[in-house]
Amino acid sequence: MATETITAPVLSTDLRGFSNIPPFPDDVPCAPLLKLSYQKLLDGDVEESQRLFEASKQLGFFYLDFRDSREGASILEDVDRLFDVGEQLFDLDVEEKQKYDFSSAKSYYGYKGYGKAIIDKAGTPDRNEFYNVSKDDILALSPPLPAPALLTHHRPLLAAYIHAAHAILAHLLTHLTHHLHLPPNTLPALHRLARPSGDQVRLLKAPPQDPSTLPQPALGEHTDFGSLTLLFNRVGGLQVLPPPPPGAPHQQPEWLFVRPLPGCAVVNLGDAMAMFTAGVLRSSVHRVVGPPGEQAAVSKYSVVYFARPEDEVLLRRLGGGDVIPALREGEVEEEVRSKDWVLRRALGRRVGGNVEEGWGGT
Repeated sequence: MATETITAPVLSTDLRGFSNIPPFPDDVPCAPLLKLSYQKLLDGDVEESQRLFEASKQLGFFYLDFRDSREGASILEDVDRLFDVGEQLFDLDVEEKQKYDFSSAKSYYGYKGYGKAIIDKAGTPDRNEFYNVSKDDILALSPPLPAPALLTHHRPLLAAYIHAAHAILAHLLTHLTHHLHLPPNTLPALHRLARPSGDQVRLLKAPPQDPSTLPQPALGEHTDFGSLTLLFNRVGGLQVLPPPPPGAPHQQPEWLFVRPLPGCAVVNLGDAMAMFTAGVLRSSVHRVVGPPGEQAAVSKYSVVYFARPEDEVLLRRLGGGDVIPALREGEVEEEVRSKDWVLRRALGRRVGGNVEEGWGGT
């Protein structure tokens, strides 16, 4: 796998949020993710576009560097503000936050408390709390959900971030459509901003851990069940499980950390992209553990955007190109509506949910 190995933090003129955090250690195994320039992709750089396609096939994880583009600078500013919002949100009293847990109404939006989801099939509770904000709610595509006053106040910021994040991911989908030899706009047309979908912003917090102990799982191994995930974090803990090396299909791969980089997002592909392409594009297994080294002693905050196909889209292989393999004679492929798939996977990992459906994956 041709990769650009990141061996040390990339320095940035804007280290806000990184400067007061202990450094990520250099003695832990890290995933050799490609680092792609968003500006080059905007400019239609052929080589950078090919690197995007290779990363999407090989591991399904890559860095997206925003520091060299005007659009990137804007989203980085919004993300900084959302980190601040997240800290204030999780400082609210537990009783206040629990008012916005809507899982009993079969909704995965709103608040998920510490230990209220499971990280494995044995039922081990998770070690984080998060708040999911619906794209459809913020853009008035669905009735507004009750929310803390803090989030209501910041609806314009959330709307700006949703528009920017969706535009970024739609641009990536345009490049992937081209490399898959699909008709123009095939993938973006399945992810229109103004159509109902399971897209969401997630603000997340995991508390400090004892640095003298081995990192404990905060979120169990899984694949994302949407199309693309845009993750901003400043503290480590994310790990990805690479595929076995070529020629050794039975060799057990090693979990590798994903080092947070200033000015960059981590992007990964989800199950929908693997289903659309019959496995040409990769949705890799990943998990979140306690941060390594001295970073374990600080709280870990993340800002995430999950892009998912429109609610009525059927998750099945796409036709119209010569890269995605066609169904073999007699082969039958399951078809599931995007909305049903997302709901099944999202609620399956809540305490009391259907564990088997919560793992899913391809």
